Amino acid sequence: MTKAMINTVTITKSDIPNGGMKSYKQDDDSIILITRDDDEFHAFDGKCPHAGANLGDGLRCGHRVVCPWHHASFDSRDGSLLEPIATEGLTQYELINDGDNVTVDTSATINKPIENDKLTDTHTIIVGGGGAGFMTAHQLRQGGYGGKITMISKDDKAPYNRPLLSKAFLAGNMDEDKLLLGGSDWASSNDIDLHLNQTVSEVLPNEATIVIENENGDSTRQTADFLVVATGASPTIPPIKGADVDGVYTLRSMADAKLIKAASHDQRVVIIGTGFIGMETASALAQAGTTASITVIGQGSRVMGNIVSETVSNALIKLHEEKGINFVFDATVNEITKIERQVDKDGDSNNQAFSNVGGVTLANGEHIDADIVVLGTGVSPRTEILHEVNDPDGVQVDAHLQLRDGIYALGDIAKPTNQMGRMRIEHWRVALQHGMVTAAAILNDDNVDSLEARIPFFWTMQYGKSLRYSGHAATPDHNILFGTPDTLDYIEYYFDDEGADTRASAASTLGRDKELVAFSELLRRGHAPTRAQLNAGFDMIDQAHALSR
Repeated sequence: MTKAMINTVTITKSDIPNGGMKSYKQDDDSIILITRDDDEFHAFDGKCPHAGANLGDGLRCGHRVVCPWHHASFDSRDGSLLEPIATEGLTQYELINDGDNVTVDTSATINKPIENDKLTDTHTIIVGGGGAGFMTAHQLRQGGYGGKITMISKDDKAPYNRPLLSKAFLAGNMDEDKLLLGGSDWASSNDIDLHLNQTVSEVLPNEATIVIENENGDSTRQTADFLVVATGASPTIPPIKGADVDGVYTLRSMADAKLIKAASHDQRVVIIGTGFIGMETASALAQAGTTASITVIGQGSRVMGNIVSETVSNALIKLHEEKGINFVFDATVNEITKIERQVDKDGDSNNQAFSNVGGVTLANGEHIDADIVVLGTGVSPRTEILHEVNDPDGVQVDAHLQLRDGIYALGDIAKPTNQMGRMRIEHWRVALQHGMVTAAAILNDDNVDSLEARIPFFWTMQYGKSLRYSGHAATPDHNILFGTPDTLDYIEYYFDDEGADTRASAASTLGRDKELVAFSELLRRGHAPTRAQLNAGFDMIDQAHALSR
């Protein structure tokens, strides 16, 4: 039971099981989360700082409180951040132990002052202003780093949440300023020397040095005690004739999203690619409701075919078709055609010719009219400035993202070792994990897990429905499906083969978030269920609780 009295809430102890947690919604829409271990009680703001999910709807596994939406994890004893997507820990409240009750005072927070007194005479340079670079800088300051931090970015914006470009911004559901990581004054408030619109032309790992080139081709060098390279990835442009015509776009940056948003009004849009970027772009533009038509072209017969099974893919196709999306499958685009337009500039006789998209021609000869084309055809890691270790499939680093002593490569360019092997993964949560691990390595903080104790996670948002995926599977074709994807209520487990004793290596879901959280915790702990166990009715949530006791 609860009793609200201005800023205090009284809670009966017996309401909360030992080793468990419970959330209490308040009249002002706030949420209080209480955790219990024997007679130890702790109180926190119960909304996940990432997107506001009720943490009480998540799962507590040992001392980990896991968000049901995007699997951010917090320490149940002090609220500290253990796992992104969130970038901050939980606000902790003071409470009074009073016999059979505890009283929480939400006006009295337990402050955790940060003394930035570590490595004060050192300099860290971060190349790249994406999620990995941001999280490195942010966690360095949160961990007490007192040295100089310089961040250099090619972008003209301070670090922002790139996944929300296709999930929310393009649909008109989120303003630009809401995408900024850490808020509009993050760099100044954290004493980050942020340099935008600057190009690093070369990284010399053996010298801990970067070369910065200006617009005139002049270069300067900077050397650091710690060098973090997080240059991200570039959109892959397929070898399609006409891919350089005006009206062909990729979606990677805020500038890209703004161009697509402006250019798509009352236009016939063709999206090439059926991965999650292509599907999110289709969803966002459909939700914006400003296009004349949207057609998605895929080389295969499925959407997100390397991630989910054919059954789940068909359910996603149905969802999109119900929103007016047209699909062309098993198709290869041979050419993006163009039309020539004459423009009379300033009313004089010197007309100028411009080429614009006219449509796309497929290998079978079919022509699809289009005014703009969006390429959702994958990305390639930006490793070209790391000449000494250039690898087209990523930079091989250890489980702490270290390439050399004091030199780190992370985010989309990194191919580190984790508990699932050595792999390069282009997901936002992974980039934030890399930042946490790198900052801890620089600070020599052994209390922060390395990548070997973490697993990948991503989610895609389409028409307000969130498909979430945890782990990593080479193919979705060795699978067990529970539920009905057509009603957007399923969970699907993926395996490396058809063996009865093979353990699941990944899972995806729509609508069964708590079960996915439980699976993720079992996978992280090395106890993912086998095919035989799942077929026999394995209770994922009970097992996750049992393992954590």
